Amino acid sequence: METNRRKFLGQFGAGVGALSMLGSLDTYALPENTKKLGIALVGLGSYSEFQLAPALQQTKLCQLTGIVTGTPAKVDKWVSKFKIDKKNVYTYENFDKIKDNENIDIVYVVLPNSMHHEFTIRALKAGKHVICEKPMANTVKECEEMIATAKQVGKQLSVGYRLHFDPYHLEIRRLTAEKTYGNLMHIEANFGFGIGDPTQWRLNKKLAGGGPLMDVGIYAIQATRYGSGLEPLAVTAQQFKTGNPKFKEVEETLLFQLEYPNGLVANCATSYAFYIEKLKIYAEKGFYELSPAYGYGGFKGRTSEKEISYPAFNQQAAQMDGFADCLIQNKPTKVGGSEGLQDMKIIEAIYKAMETGQKVEIK
Repeated sequence: METNRRKFLGQFGAGVGALSMLGSLDTYALPENTKKLGIALVGLGSYSEFQLAPALQQTKLCQLTGIVTGTPAKVDKWVSKFKIDKKNVYTYENFDKIKDNENIDIVYVVLPNSMHHEFTIRALKAGKHVICEKPMANTVKECEEMIATAKQVGKQLSVGYRLHFDPYHLEIRRLTAEKTYGNLMHIEANFGFGIGDPTQWRLNKKLAGGGPLMDVGIYAIQATRYGSGLEPLAVTAQQFKTGNPKFKEVEETLLFQLEYPNGLVANCATSYAFYIEKLKIYAEKGFYELSPAYGYGGFKGRTSEKEISYPAFNQQAAQMDGFADCLIQNKPTKVGGSEGLQDMKIIEAIYKAMETGQKVEIK
């Protein structure tokens, strides 16, 4: 049965666990004589409405102060529901005037992938720090230009990798870093779902840059990178299509194999045709896994010895507070533009391997 993307990602619950040592919201406190940083959401689609805006009602260091939309009919609803001053409401056309708004410190770009590059650069040039949703852009070149602009204007650029703040995934990283089960032997990382509306932008290659790899497969790429603590050296890939006209522009199902140092291989799959969601890491003396692994909540984890479990936690709130904390403390974000650039280099290599049938080195 097909399910829309928002319901799919949220169907397992509202939050995931947290340890205070790993970034609980309780660890964030606004320094004395410091005001909360204002965030403007650019693009009022389902992720903004049902995840980011509600999370900003729970944040400690930042708050929702502005919106940018191309749909005037949405304005009154948002202004009323989230108590936004109408002077902090912008359209895509007058967006650059945001530079004069002292109530907005951070711009969060939540638009179709093809628009990330333009609005990130416009926001940076307007003197605002930026969080850009993943994937960072549609090409490596665009990512490089975004990073260069941030450096030029002296503002921070972060990518919306919420799972870097999630305790389940942080536990995976810890188990790997401490070699709890010895050296790694193999990784499985899969994420896919049955996509709905055939007219949506995610099935338009010009807007999305690709199919499920750009949308949810990127989670699997990320998981193999921080789950191994290594960077991939090469990739092979194969796509499979059923003939459904819905996928005439983008891949339907894609399998890819990431080769890491020391002979480690990550077998990955992503799809818009069926549900699949898992991260499993095999080591010399055992394994550890998350399944479900990437949605907006309700993760289940276990090792070869015990379950992994944490109390309720809001990933998006922790992600945005984490960035605000970096700005307040004048320190770099752990999910900066270089992280998004590396994923895009890997994605371009995967698509090249898919198209040529050859192994492609990742540079």
